[in-house]
Amino acid sequence: MPPKVNLAEKLSLFSEHFQPRVVGEVGDMHVKVVKLQGEFVWHHHELEDEMFLVLKGRFHIRFRDGERSLDPGEFIIVPRGVEHCPYAEEEVHVMLLEPKTTVNTGSAGGERTYVDS
Repeated sequence: MPPKVNLAEKLSLFSEHFQPRVVGEVGDMHVKVVKLQGEFVWHHHELEDEMFLVLKGRFHIRFRDGERSLDPGEFIIVPRGVEHCPYAEEEVHVMLLEPKTTVNTGSAGGERTYVDS
């Protein structure tokens, strides 16, 4: 029987921001949880789409042509190649669904790159 995953429990295991943790796999996709607070880096992903589902808090994501704000239970899919910059004024909990090849900083790279080992 497949195990069930408690997202709140997984999120309680860490406090760092912008460091997504893998909590499951669906085919070639990772299911990740992440805590966000403050502003991330502008970046895009050449080959990967990514889905952000808000679990707790208010999440914002800037695009070059505007901004979207999401509340718990809402999600957005950022298509490959679209430059974006996630941010949250207060801590927010998000579930990500993205290909296993996705690096959190995408095209930007740098010191905020995080790989869940």
